[in-house]
Amino acid sequence: MDDKKVLLDNIDRIHTTEMGVDRIKRNLKLNIADVVEYSKDKILQRDCNIYKQGKNWYCEVDNIKITINSRSYTIITAHIIK
Repeated sequence: MDDKKVLLDNIDRIHTTEMGVDRIKRNLKLNIADVVEYSKDKILQRDCNIYKQGKNWYCEVDNIKITINSRSYTIITAHIIK
């Protein structure tokens, strides 16, 4: 099965930790309450480039890269692509 389809089929399982929330807000300079929903919205965008490398999925869209653990569906981090 296509990696992108696997991730999208399990979009409801995506979550993060408290530390993950802080890290994502800091790295993306966000001032929003729900970074998980923000990340899911980005991942669901039609032009989002989703690929798997090793144990992680990477989702690139709108100059940001979201890293998600492929087993636990935990958002590890997100960065602005320079």
